[in-house]
Amino acid sequence: MIKAIVSDIEGTTSSISFVKEVLFPYAAKHLPDFLQQHWQDNAVQTQILAMADLTGTPINTAEEANRILQGWIAEDRKATPLKTLQGMIWKAGYESGAYTAHLYPDTAPALRQWHDKGLPLFIYSSGSIAAQKLFFRYSDAGDLTPLLSDYFDTTTGAKQDTDSYRKIADHIGLAAEHILFLSDIEAELNAARAAGMQTILLDREQQAPHSEHPVVSAFSEIVI
Repeated sequence: MIKAIVSDIEGTTSSISFVKEVLFPYAAKHLPDFLQQHWQDNAVQTQILAMADLTGTPINTAEEANRILQGWIAEDRKATPLKTLQGMIWKAGYESGAYTAHLYPDTAPALRQWHDKGLPLFIYSSGSIAAQKLFFRYSDAGDLTPLLSDYFDTTTGAKQDTDSYRKIADHIGLAAEHILFLSDIEAELNAARAAGMQTILLDREQQAPHSEHPVVSAFSEIVI
C-alpha cells in the first residue's frame, strides 16, 4: 500500500527545458550583479565558504566566485552552493513576475487528487529546498505549496545514492515499501528501489528504452 509519494521535478512534474532555457540563463545573467550587491551578506558568504571547501582554494572576490559558478552552471554541476545561490536569484525573478514555473497539465490535478486522498506529498530535487518552494509557489497552476508536506535536496544526499532514499524514508517516518518515488531518471529509480521504495518512471516524451520500473507518460496514468 502506498502511504506517501516522493517526486522529482525536472522531467517529472515539469519540463527540463524550463529549467535549462529559463531558470539557468536567468541565474547566469544576474549572478555577477547579485554577487557584487550581496557579497557581504551572511547567507552568501556561507555559500562562498562552501565553494572554497569544494574547490580547495580561497575565494576572495565576487569576480572569482562568478567565474567558478558560471563554469558550474555550464556543466550543470549539482553543487549545493550553486543551487543555493541560484535559488536566491530565482526568488527575485519569480516575485517580479519575470516567469512562472512550468508544470505539465496533469501535474497539479494529480497532486490535488493525491493530497485529497490523504497522501503526504514530498519533493526531492537537486535544486535547493528554497528553490523548490519558489517553484511550486509560483507555478503555472498557482501556489501548490499547501499540497506539499516537505522537500529534500542535495543536503540529504546525491539522487543516485541509495542511502539518500533511506534517509528520506526515515524522515517521513514510513517503511520504504510504503513510499512511491517518481522520476524520469532510471538511475535515481534504481537507487530508490534498492532502498526499498516503490518506483515509477515518468516517460514524458514516450521515448524511454526498456525499463525495469513501471512506466507511465503522465501522472494521470498512475493508479494509487
